[in-house]
Amino acid sequence: MMAMNIERFVSEGKGNGLRALRELKAGEVIHSCEPYAFCIAKDFLKTACHSCLQRGESLSRCSQCKTARYCSVQCQKQAWPDHKRECKCLKRLQPRIPTDSVRLLTRIIFKLLAQSESDQEDLYSIAEHQSHLADMSEEKKEGLRQLCTTLQLYLGEENHDLSQLPPGLDPISLLARVTCNCFSISDGELQDVGVGLYPSMSLLNHDCQPNCVMIFEGKRLTLRAVRLIRPCEELTISYTDILATSKERRSHLQEQYHFLCQCTRCTTEDKDCDMLAGEKTAWRSLRDAIPHLEQLQSEQRWEELLKESQALLHRYTDVVPDRNIYVLRLLDLAMDACISLDDYETALEYGNRALEPYKLYYSDPHPSRAVELLRVGKLQHFLGRLEEARGSFTQAYDIMKVTHGTDHVLTNEVRRKLSECQAELGQV
Repeated sequence: MMAMNIERFVSEGKGNGLRALRELKAGEVIHSCEPYAFCIAKDFLKTACHSCLQRGESLSRCSQCKTARYCSVQCQKQAWPDHKRECKCLKRLQPRIPTDSVRLLTRIIFKLLAQSESDQEDLYSIAEHQSHLADMSEEKKEGLRQLCTTLQLYLGEENHDLSQLPPGLDPISLLARVTCNCFSISDGELQDVGVGLYPSMSLLNHDCQPNCVMIFEGKRLTLRAVRLIRPCEELTISYTDILATSKERRSHLQEQYHFLCQCTRCTTEDKDCDMLAGEKTAWRSLRDAIPHLEQLQSEQRWEELLKESQALLHRYTDVVPDRNIYVLRLLDLAMDACISLDDYETALEYGNRALEPYKLYYSDPHPSRAVELLRVGKLQHFLGRLEEARGSFTQAYDIMKVTHGTDHVLTNEVRRKLSECQAELGQV
């Protein structure tokens, strides 16, 4: 059931949406829910618990499929009802593992098939979500058909059960709905560790400067207001990365969600000049280099990543400023590499350079800026720069009180770090 402070309505030019029934204050919890179905992202299959999503290096494997992993016996027992049928599918395709969307869709199918007649009223959200099949290019439809072929291989003898799905919810239609309506489940550092379907939350429409933010604790999603919201005002979230120009954001939203964003930031091309500041040929070179550097990051080839990113930063330092979004991405990559190589002084140098651009693009309160301040604060604290660390932790805490709430595990970590700094400063 949806919370009593919001309702579904028809948003002009957007279709279904959610709006406030009363005034909502910044930081207020609007809605909190568990996913209808979820799965672990492929990159985190070995390092995240398949029940609670807690990260760990020595997780216990499912003895049958050898793929699902758990941090405790309790988590394994809790996960079994959802994993039982999936386990056979994973065994069938070993050592291949299907895409996140196919694994998520399979869980949704099993859940739909298991529901009784009395549960049917809960299906309206899934059945009524737009599939946008009619809006898709032939190339995208072909991609869906290929995923459906993988789905059939994955399901094996359970394919015959698909005929028992509710009317209109055939595999390709469901896959299209999942593609448009699922959410990435992020951890405290805003890394996407899973993907889930939260039907009522899928009704939220997009704005590049939204009035709400989604925060996860494990797989539980909490929707919070990030500013004062008036009665009958539409609730919005951002579907896309803010660190992209209006043209790139619009292109991504059109391709993925099939609408042209008409928000104020896009129509005024707000901050586009800052994002692409500097010499054009230089920042284009940086832009073109980033996919390769991100590949090095995903493969944890830290020395190569640091060497190449530092070379680029040095080469273009006089012609492209730090507020350019491609330089900012390079600073983040170089900082990650330095931390992984225990070069904390240089990591802090890059982190400090990134703070002003983060402040420019992630207007408060924004969880991405809070996480960046926390990372910088940890480096300052470790290096004994206590006054600077206290400042960073204080700023992070002020943001997280609104975006995460005072009880979130990450807010508690910041509060603990801030207390440590203050205690150490008192001893100096």
